[in-house]
Amino acid sequence: MDQNQKDRKHKKKKSREDFQDDGHVIANMNIEGMPRSFVRRRAFDEFGEKQEKKDVVKLDKREHLAVMIGIITSYVLYGLVFFGALALLIWFAITHWFK
Repeated sequence: MDQNQKDRKHKKKKSREDFQDDGHVIANMNIEGMPRSFVRRRAFDEFGEKQEKKDVVKLDKREHLAVMIGIITSYVLYGLVFFGALALLIWFAITHWFK
């Protein structure tokens, strides 16, 4: 190893040793509404909160019904698209591919 490589290694070690974590957060990466990772940390965020406070949404019967109809409609739509694509594949295979 020449002297230049030794100097580089020494600078890297020195820069790592000089670093001291003071605990402040520069950019908070917590996104509201996103689930927490399965790795638990001691502190919730830089303010020392231990638990996330969630907003409770109360829906009346009409809104609840509208949500349920929207969910069912989306599943039906995805099912139709999937089975429609499968039907087109089978039709193409029968009419063009296997002849």
